[in-house]
Amino acid sequence: MRVLVVEDDPELAPELVRGLRAAGFAVDLAGDLADADLKLAVNSYDCLVADRTLPDGDALTLLAARRKAGSTLPVLLLTALDAVSDRVAGFEHGADDYLVKPFAFAELTARVRALCRREQPARPAELRVADLELDFPRRRVRRDGVLLTLTAKEFAVLEVLMLRAGEVVTRTELIERCWDEQADPMSNVVDVLIGQLRRRLGPPDLIETVRGAGYRLGDQAEGQE
Repeated sequence: MRVLVVEDDPELAPELVRGLRAAGFAVDLAGDLADADLKLAVNSYDCLVADRTLPDGDALTLLAARRKAGSTLPVLLLTALDAVSDRVAGFEHGADDYLVKPFAFAELTARVRALCRREQPARPAELRVADLELDFPRRRVRRDGVLLTLTAKEFAVLEVLMLRAGEVVTRTELIERCWDEQADPMSNVVDVLIGQLRRRLGPPDLIETVRGAGYRLGDQAEGQE
């Protein structure tokens, strides 16, 4: 899941990015409305987290313009403006949620994850491919009943592969869904991560390398590299 954070505070902005990435999100950062508008135009996101007060204006202007254009992107306003009138204004301009600073990071993560789910097709709480099980609510993975320890990025990639089980998922799709804009699409970050994931899952290998195309998760992988 990919999130755009719009925050200009030099201390809070990197903290938000680090925390959300640690929770498994791919995160891009914009420091003002103009940068946010550009990133929204060229990238696909599952959620927007924006401070109200930014160097070039109020985030409500961006939100109102996006809603007028037909955008349904879930938006969480993160701000110190805590008056009832401020919260009402946020919702009237199209915000989906409103979190007042200071906040508990665990609550922010839970709210962002809930908003991201709104944009995704309905899916079961658990996915199974052969003896591999992925539990979304608990964010746990088991292979043949054994609990596995995966990094946030490994879990994110496996989630995409399991949701598309039996289909070829391209490297570009994985980068767009699981990495942020700092990832170089010409690098081998996806191949390295897939190698790590294969080692985590153990034999027999369930991830098939489809040469020149990408990867496919199935009951039995063929053509591994």
